[in-house]
Amino acid sequence: MGNMELPAGIDSALAQRIEELIDRKVEERIAALLPKKKPPSMTIIATKGTLDWAYPPFILASTAASLGWDVTIFFTFYGLNLLRKDLSALKVSPLGNPGMPMKMPFGPQWFRAINWNIPNAVQAIIPGFESLATSLMKQTIKNNGVADIADLRQVCIETDVKMVGCQMTVDLFGFTHDDFIPEIAEYCGATSFLPTAQKADVSLFI
Repeated sequence: MGNMELPAGIDSALAQRIEELIDRKVEERIAALLPKKKPPSMTIIATKGTLDWAYPPFILASTAASLGWDVTIFFTFYGLNLLRKDLSALKVSPLGNPGMPMKMPFGPQWFRAINWNIPNAVQAIIPGFESLATSLMKQTIKNNGVADIADLRQVCIETDVKMVGCQMTVDLFGFTHDDFIPEIAEYCGATSFLPTAQKADVSLFI
């Protein structure tokens, strides 16, 4: 406000106090008139239901939420399996997966360095190959100190990530709401979810 002329009978200390109060009130008024800045927002559409594809939506969501973002995940089709109470059925599907092969999570270093490039035709005829690949993936995750899916999902819950289930998928696959964790914010269809995605700063399809 600059230096004020002191009216007769007002000492400098009182004038300084009045000036400080006026400056503060002006700043508060300006702040009230300015639009409030909203935190960044992100929506994720999770469509995959395998162990390896379960990680991206939960890692991205929990990271963004920890940074103060508003995050919503829409779980549809096989992605809905990530919201089931029991996650033990999640497996790795190596057949036709271009990200394979994986390195072995055990043995000497030279053995771990080998890329086991097993042809799809061989994978398809080996009994229990999917279960083997899942076990190896879980061991690799454990060896590297990466949190399991249940823990990552719990982090999302604790950081207020909004998890939405696709009601059409529930009906299509014959699920009931009792099959899923109670922390699901709501069940809805694409019509209800898309306006949320439209307004988000970041939208991802996984």
